[in-house]
Amino acid sequence: MAEPSSVALRRLGLTDFRNYAAATCTVDGRLVAFVGENGAGKTNLLEAISLTTAGRGLRRAPFAELVRRGATGGWTVSAIIDGPAGETRIGTGYEAGDAGRRVRIDGVDARSSEALLDYIRILWLLPAMDTLLTGPAGDRRRFLDRLVLSIDPRHGSRVADLDKALRSRNRLLEEGGSPAYLDAVEAQVAELGVAVALARRETVALLADRLATQAHLGLPFPRAGIELEGGFNAEGAASDLEDRLRRSLRDGRARDRAAGRTLEGPHRTDLAVTHLGKAMPAAMASTGEQKALLIGLVLGHAELTATTTGMTPVLLLDEVAAHLDAGRRAALFARLDELRLQAFMTGTDRALFEALPTDAAVFQVEHGAVHRL
Repeated sequence: MAEPSSVALRRLGLTDFRNYAAATCTVDGRLVAFVGENGAGKTNLLEAISLTTAGRGLRRAPFAELVRRGATGGWTVSAIIDGPAGETRIGTGYEAGDAGRRVRIDGVDARSSEALLDYIRILWLLPAMDTLLTGPAGDRRRFLDRLVLSIDPRHGSRVADLDKALRSRNRLLEEGGSPAYLDAVEAQVAELGVAVALARRETVALLADRLATQAHLGLPFPRAGIELEGGFNAEGAASDLEDRLRRSLRDGRARDRAAGRTLEGPHRTDLAVTHLGKAMPAAMASTGEQKALLIGLVLGHAELTATTTGMTPVLLLDEVAAHLDAGRRAALFARLDELRLQAFMTGTDRALFEALPTDAAVFQVEHGAVHRL
């Protein structure tokens, strides 16, 4: 199997983004650390990087909220990416009144942010995700769909279209829509729902295999078992699954009308995570164990993304080093180096990154300014 092509961000530029009036950062390393006090803007840099690929960014914030306080216009993020296509210039931004963010690739307007997936795939792990394994199922579904999106660029639009079709069905049920209209919408829900369910099933199966392989590396991160649970059983041929889901929707109209929502389908699926070493649900593990499980899961997914897409992803790891002891920090940095991917990390203390390879890049972040140490 051919080695995946290396993808790396080489330059980042910000204008009126969060707490940055204007800033540029030139990167010549694969492992990068942003160091600074809390509130200096380290996570804002990661958020800007996350907007160089498809989606709404790592915080999922409304684009209008990203404009620097006191700025009169919008915001822009620009980047130079080295990848399979050579050097690519990416620009994205927002102006007041825009329906969404604008995207340009090498100076040409792109129809949507999904076009960015041809050039860069980005994965992230944030402190806000520390409750992922114990929180609501919706958070795990969004996490799962990000995992799928890094492998299947069309998954995001399918999920969005499914959500739209479900809203249409719920509205028809509430307003007493005719059976013919409901049949048409439910056919759309079934087609999209099965496509979403099958993409999730395939990704989870591939990732489970990758995590099993990773277990033989002796990393100090517990192995996670993953499987889909509830919502819709996507076992079987696509045409048979569509028929089954369509019948279920038709038979459940009275029930769903009373509930005010659709009670069965892939939109109700959960990602079940298990601590295999202790044979127990991850939600029952300690906070430290849950963090370690997520790190192992993200590392496995990064390797899977590289092998399935032929291009290494970029990792964004916010405050991850602070929650690890020295041994696990060193193991994390070593594994990132072995995977030969680019990773951006943040921390309040430079000492957290002493175990980084000598060719790593460390930047000081100080309230709207970034400079190389």
